[in-house]
Amino acid sequence: MIKRIVKLTFRPEEIDNFLAIFETKKEAIRQFPGCQHLELWRNLEPDNIFFTYSYWDAEADLEAYRHSELFKTTWKATKVLFDGKPEAWSVAVAFEG
Repeated sequence: MIKRIVKLTFRPEEIDNFLAIFETKKEAIRQFPGCQHLELWRNLEPDNIFFTYSYWDAEADLEAYRHSELFKTTWKATKVLFDGKPEAWSVAVAFEG
């Protein structure tokens, strides 16, 4: 299993638009084959920074999502709202406990 963290910085006036997009797409993303978990986190200060946090069965599942029509349409609608370059990390748990 891999975990994916994506940092997204939005123009403050576009936050509500992003939240509306996320609300309409979150269940479809959660139902995508290989996705086990999806959360949206909001930074406390500054509060225009968000993180998506997801679990994927395998890197191939994440890549299939990233090449899907669902991702392409969601990303197209989201990226015009950015106020900074997104950052992403795919990680594996190195230690639990």
